[in-house]
Amino acid sequence: MSTTTKYDYDLFVIGAGSGGVRAARWSAGLGAKVGIAEEYRYGGTCVIRGCVPKKLMVYASEFASDMKYAKDYGWNVENSGFNWSHLKTIRDNEVQRLSDIYVSLLENKTVEHFEGKGVITGPNEVTVGDKKFTAERILIATGARPFFPDVPGIEHAISSNEIFERETQPKSVLMVGGGFIAVEFLCILHGLGTKADLSYRGERILKSFDSETACFLQEEIKKKGINVMTHSNITKIEKNSEMYSVTFDDGSVKEYEVVFYATGRIPNTQGLGLDNVAIETHKNGRIKVNEKFQTNIPSIYAVGDVSSPMQLTPVALEEGTHLAEYWFNGKDFKMDYKLIPSAVFTSPPLSFVGPSEDEAKELYGEVDVYTSNFRAMKYTLTEGQERTFLKMIVNPKTDEVLALHGVGKDVPEMIQLGAVALKAGAKKADFDATIGIHPTSAEEFVTLRTKRD
Repeated sequence: MSTTTKYDYDLFVIGAGSGGVRAARWSAGLGAKVGIAEEYRYGGTCVIRGCVPKKLMVYASEFASDMKYAKDYGWNVENSGFNWSHLKTIRDNEVQRLSDIYVSLLENKTVEHFEGKGVITGPNEVTVGDKKFTAERILIATGARPFFPDVPGIEHAISSNEIFERETQPKSVLMVGGGFIAVEFLCILHGLGTKADLSYRGERILKSFDSETACFLQEEIKKKGINVMTHSNITKIEKNSEMYSVTFDDGSVKEYEVVFYATGRIPNTQGLGLDNVAIETHKNGRIKVNEKFQTNIPSIYAVGDVSSPMQLTPVALEEGTHLAEYWFNGKDFKMDYKLIPSAVFTSPPLSFVGPSEDEAKELYGEVDVYTSNFRAMKYTLTEGQERTFLKMIVNPKTDEVLALHGVGKDVPEMIQLGAVALKAGAKKADFDATIGIHPTSAEEFVTLRTKRD
């Protein structure tokens, strides 16, 4: 129900990504008068330059291996090469279609949308260009942007934003970073035929993930012929004709057509006007919020990557929904960040729900661990050596399944439904009592009987 009296809007949202659009249209559906401002395109990181276009590129990158193995199954398949321009055109068309849908969703809920950067100019005031609007509540949902470290020549590097804008396929790429964005694009570009190397300063990729699972993925990636350079730091990038010379801390120099940095993301708060109302932030720039996503200014809230501890689209959507119901339908809530499933769409993909083994030990003491490492049935008639790894972590005192981790084709699909079981408090005995579907890789989760030493 609308509560507007002395304000132009009950709610004004800055940023039309997943969290902002969800909060805006849900609030409007509950009777609120809502405005929203976006300076770029509607859909945010996920739709425009993240989850959606990236996953389409993942699909494209997998066809080369599919065609290779098809021959082993009797198919006469000719791989005549990959057309980057064609993929870019159809991918961009799909992104635009989805962006237009976001606009339609807002218009269908009578949300007034404005093109331009929203700047906070008061506790209840937002300025967009030369227009000023007042609102009982302001929601910041501006997401995050790529971070570039201070390295000589860093201006020559690109990020995950720019890779989608390239008109031609790079022949060689140096991927810098060891997080999920780095390893996803590493596998994508390699699968499409680009020579792709990875440079990461740490000991292994995906350092915040379960170590056993991440190490398994790292070895699978290396088996594909990708050069994974760990304990590797870049000291300088120089333009050399059509290529870039990269100097490493061991003194070696290598040339690449593209230097791609994926070294983290930082909250997108630049020029937002936080200082105008003294909104507090963490050291990394993330906006400080309480359990109700409220900043230190009572009328201003924040959701999604700009404030959330977990930078995931479904999390932003859930936060936006909770807020709308709280504001305009009187429903109290407490966001639960436990047991949120996640996936890294590498080749093969990695997915998990629940804590890593080390985290589980910190929380519960000793834990029981069950694992399975096998070559999937699909590859038995081929020379393919790709393997699947599944892992279950159990609390021995309660028999509760604490976490599921895995690497392999279709593992994210398994983990999504596994997350439902864990959310419901499933025990190891429940998995043991469940009949498996044979032959599938997923059945391994219900046939794990021997604890890992």
